[in-house]
Amino acid sequence: MHDLDPVIFSISEKIKLRWYGLSYVAGFLAAFLILGRLARRNLYVVTEEKVADVITYAAVFGVFLGGRLGYVIFYMIPREGIGAVLNDPLSIVRVWDGGMSSHGGILGIMFFLLFYAWKNKVNWAALGDGMVVVAPLGVFFGRVANFINGELYGTYTAASNWYAVKFPKALFDPAANQDHLESALFEAATVDPDGVGQIVSDYSIGKGDFTVSRAVFENQIEPIARENPAVLEALGNHIPARHPSQLYEGILEGLVLFLLLFWMRRSFTKMWHGVLTGTFFVLYAIFRILVENVRQPDHSLILGVTKGQFYSYFMIAIGLGFFAYAWKTRKSFD
Repeated sequence: MHDLDPVIFSISEKIKLRWYGLSYVAGFLAAFLILGRLARRNLYVVTEEKVADVITYAAVFGVFLGGRLGYVIFYMIPREGIGAVLNDPLSIVRVWDGGMSSHGGILGIMFFLLFYAWKNKVNWAALGDGMVVVAPLGVFFGRVANFINGELYGTYTAASNWYAVKFPKALFDPAANQDHLESALFEAATVDPDGVGQIVSDYSIGKGDFTVSRAVFENQIEPIARENPAVLEALGNHIPARHPSQLYEGILEGLVLFLLLFWMRRSFTKMWHGVLTGTFFVLYAIFRILVENVRQPDHSLILGVTKGQFYSYFMIAIGLGFFAYAWKTRKSFD
């Protein structure tokens, strides 16, 4: 049963340090240290003194802006319509409201590096070859944070499997049975009448007239469950077990891909510019396509596949394009 708190500590009701925010800091710090090391060994086209600038700009214009725009374009507009953005244009930049696209973040970094390469007269593919070495670490930290948050979970699996996890937020999944939510909270209210019971009575007249929202559940009931094993067990009795797909992605798209690319960069110093970037795009897409088979789709399918899989096919095409560029130019570090 998932009982991890997404908040590390709170200073006030509005000021909280969350694991998700810390994951970004960890990813950028790791990128800075590793790219600095590669630069010292003449394995990056940017000098060590400029690594911090590249990481900072890539974070702002690539990860945050690209990730948010990707979410708005790929997910928000198809779900809510263009009117939602036109009526509230600031929603495009409100990353704190939730909603980031990994595909959008990757494309955002790619376009930022294209501009940086043009501005500073450096090889775009060589610039990208360094960035893709460290990008998987950001993916790893982000997916671990997704797991801690109990979001982006996987499809159903047998509760007897050692890897199976019950995520409380799954009670509010659009495809979930409303009766499961009601039964779970009324049982939790029975074992904790002064806590959960009071909250349920405040928001519900009775079974069949249920108004507890997801926000109330996450902000009021989940904290009680994390402190009260009886409440957690009561909720768990009505929650199907799922794959921890966040960890699958973190391991494959994060750790495995990082170790492979870092080894390639260190072992083949004369590798043509673009090979590492192509390898990243192709393998990231393949890993994402595989894991999407056990990840709960959070949006409608496209041509019978999830949106994550659909967009990954385009990433494979981009990766093959970088391989073709590397073969054609055959440029490498001197």
